[in-house]
Formats: sequence, C-alpha cells, structure tokens
Amino acid sequence: MTKDRSVAKVKGSDKLPTFRRSYLQVCSNLEENDKVLSWFELLHQASIPKTVWLQCELMLAEGFTNAARHAHKYLPRETPIDIEITIYTDYLEIKILDYGQPFDLKGWLRAQPDLDMFAPGGRGIKLMYEIADYVSYTHTSDDRNCLLIVKRYWPYSQEQNDFSNCDT
Repeated sequence: MTKDRSVAKVKGSDKLPTFRRSYLQVCSNLEENDKVLSWFELLHQASIPKTVWLQCELMLAEGFTNAARHAHKYLPRETPIDIEITIYTDYLEIKILDYGQPFDLKGWLRAQPDLDMFAPGGRGIKLMYEIADYVSYTHTSDDRNCLLIVKRYWPYSQEQNDFSNCDT
C-alpha cells in the first residue's frame, strides 16, 4: 500500500519566490534591538500568517537579546552580531551568530525548572523552543556560535492574511 504524498497547491503560490535572504550586522548593544526589529519588519511577506510573523519577531528579539546580554557579556560593545533571515515559501529561518563562548543550550534547558510565566527572567529560550519547529545552538568552524530557529507555516493569500486576525 502506498501513501498519497500529493500536496495541495495554494492559488498563486507559483508566483512566490523560492526564498528571500537578508543579512544585518549590529553591535552588541541592547539598544540595537529596535534596529533589528525595524529591519525584520521590512522583510514581511503577505503569505506569512500574522501570528507566525509575530512569533518569529519575538524569537528574533529574544535571540538577539540573549546574544548581546549573555554571549557577549564580557566582550566589547563593538563586537558584531550577525543576523540572517531566510524566508522560504513554507518556512522561515532565523540565524543569529555571536562570538561568545560555546554554550550547551539543550543541557541548560534540561536543567531548568518548568516555565514560570511570572519569573523575572529565563523564559525566552523556553518560549523559543515552544514556538519554533526547530532550534539549535552550535559552534561554527569560524569560532562563532549560531542560533538557528526554524518556523514552518502554511502560506496565505493577501486576502486571507488581512482577514485572519485570530489565526493559529
């Protein structure tokens, strides 16, 4: 018995680009968060559901904040943080590259207590894992760390996105 692996095609999806990639480099300063989020907003695609876009915005802000606040804690403020956003037709990829010490993100997560929404800190990484479809934090060959966040979505038409204020 073979499974039907056909995929429904969204009207107009053939007009969507295969991917769109954009880069930004900022210094290790929390005040750069506004610049990061303004740049991200310019990349918005009408086919990405609003809820998914806002979730990605939250994960980007959290990832940048962690890089600036924790990974670069003992480094000069001029130390760059590189951000790469790649938007595919059905998922979005966020990469945040820092120069901090290697860090075992999964080990840290396992050692943390359950998520406390009222705690003063420590919720961001857990929220990322709850929202994202895939999260990794790896040391690269050029001596940096790469936080990779992947969020899948079902492409919307402009009309659907305008109408869907409460989509999930």
